[in-house]
Amino acid sequence: MKIKNNKFIKKPLLLFLGVINLSFADSFINNTYNNHGTVGLINMPSARFYNEEVHGITIYDGTPDQKITLTASPYNWLEASFFYTRIQDKPYCELNYEFCEQSAKDKGFNIKLRLKEEGLLPAVAIGIYDIAGTGYYSSEYIVGSYGINNLDLHFGLGWGLLNGSDNQFKNPLGSLNDQFFSRPTGGSGYGGQFQPERYFSDKTVSPFYGLSYAIGEKILLQFEYDSTLAPGNIGYEIPNEDYSYGVEYKISDSFTIGLSNERGNYTSLRFVYKNDPKRSIKKYEYKEAKTNENDNKYVKLIKNLEENNIGVNKITETSRSLGLELTQFFHSDIKLVEQIIKEASRDAGIQKEVKKDIKIADLDSVVEIDDVFKRNAKTIYERDPRQGINTFTRATFRPFIASREEFFKGAFVLENDTEFVLRDNLFFNTNLKYSLADNFDDLSYPPVNTYPAQVRSDIKKYLRNYDRGILIGRAQLDYHITPKKNHHVMISGGILEDMFSGVGVEYLYHKQNTNYSVGLEVFDVYKRDYDWGLGLLDYKNTMATATLYYRNYGSIPFDMRLTAGEYLAGDVGSTIEFSRSYTNGVQFGVFATFTDVSREQFGEGSFDKGIFFNIPIYGNFINYTWKPLTKDPGATLARRTTLQGLLVRLRPIN
Repeated sequence: MKIKNNKFIKKPLLLFLGVINLSFADSFINNTYNNHGTVGLINMPSARFYNEEVHGITIYDGTPDQKITLTASPYNWLEASFFYTRIQDKPYCELNYEFCEQSAKDKGFNIKLRLKEEGLLPAVAIGIYDIAGTGYYSSEYIVGSYGINNLDLHFGLGWGLLNGSDNQFKNPLGSLNDQFFSRPTGGSGYGGQFQPERYFSDKTVSPFYGLSYAIGEKILLQFEYDSTLAPGNIGYEIPNEDYSYGVEYKISDSFTIGLSNERGNYTSLRFVYKNDPKRSIKKYEYKEAKTNENDNKYVKLIKNLEENNIGVNKITETSRSLGLELTQFFHSDIKLVEQIIKEASRDAGIQKEVKKDIKIADLDSVVEIDDVFKRNAKTIYERDPRQGINTFTRATFRPFIASREEFFKGAFVLENDTEFVLRDNLFFNTNLKYSLADNFDDLSYPPVNTYPAQVRSDIKKYLRNYDRGILIGRAQLDYHITPKKNHHVMISGGILEDMFSGVGVEYLYHKQNTNYSVGLEVFDVYKRDYDWGLGLLDYKNTMATATLYYRNYGSIPFDMRLTAGEYLAGDVGSTIEFSRSYTNGVQFGVFATFTDVSREQFGEGSFDKGIFFNIPIYGNFINYTWKPLTKDPGATLARRTTLQGLLVRLRPIN
């Protein structure tokens, strides 16, 4: 029988398809990182993504490789990660050096992009493992994923390390250009170079597929047709079978442990930590201050704001509005600050419209009070110049990854940061460290390259002294002035960071409500001695740089920084940096520096590059910069703060 109108069939069908796909589609709970730190199965990737801000660490123990991967999701459609791996039974190098006798180490970056979200048709993603490295893990893929209740299905095509299937077929991209049939072998010489001619290229391509099934909220079963190339550059055993299968047990929403049988050859262990700040960071709760019956509404307002870590410098008033000049370092979300002001005003019994100016270190961060208001307003309150002490002590972990001595080094450190507020624009900041436990004692292998001067590659000499009591990480005086509107200056001097002392000045042109700034900085720097005291080594230099800052507030928000000038080691060049910031303080970024030091002079790595992040771990934000190699070219000061960072603090671009 022919049905003339099928709308009654289409609607229930669409509703059914919409319901059955809810369980797995990009679920933070039901998805996990694979052995390579990419959201996927065991070795195979998937088209699943976590929400922006999510980040995690994957620790993998397999045969013959062991790997640590840090993964971040700056956007809903982008997943990026870097890894550090040890390959057992493969020599570190062929030269006749003592350190060559150890197992091989490798570093690299992975990336995955979403092409399509899941709907009636599967989600689709494209990605690259080891995008700019030695080529050990070099591979590319395109993959689709589709969820049905607790079942998640995946199918994809793999190149490079993922092209080891017995069911290979001709590379379909070769029909577009014959160059896709030719894949360069080996790494990129000095490493660290992009090789676009390698991407998605080879005579053949391998299919892979797999599924995962969630049992309740704790257990995830995984099965995949594993197309990993063996032995490849890693030295994998020839597979006894084409499949890998495993089980993930969720200890909590953030921690999982996985056990897998890979290709019938060996059993591997994977530990995953993942964190979604939108879930884990507690929403700030407004605190109402204790007030007296005799307090007027202005005193109540001041007490309420200060109870919520917002200082009041000045209160002015017209017949219609109230003007507040505020100062604060605690909150980075302007919407939260405005909500606190609203609730504090309500509790104080203030009905007038509130205009606010917010200063950070005496710099104008937010300006709403105009000249007309100032001419017509009377001053209600003005506090004396600010003085005080702010101190914070925390336990942190200081990692040192990629040393030739050992796969992983680190220290558990008790760290204190104290700020002495001498005046509104004059601060003295200290950082003290005390190692509770570390394994830095046997760091002994010297760097291979120290051209043009040794400014960072002697980091091991500092780390070996980590256990010598209380160490001075910073003792710095900062003075801020704004001699003319939109023109800001910061003068700094003292122990500027772990490895350098000095004195310098930073200038920044920054206009409110614009998306660019221009800055200059000049610093005379002196190398600190290895005892973390007040002593200095012979090395000194004057470094000068100019910087353009750009903020994109469009559909793809990001910060970009372009810097050019002379660096710590005396080399001259430029740095490009991209980052993403969020209202809750989370930040992810990547940078690359190119100077007049040639690839041959730089050695392994070819040029300076790395990532940086500010992420919450157990309630405390951890700020860390990671580079594949610690080299001297392109090195910069590890500044505590910059004028740009202070002035845009309340303008995150989430």
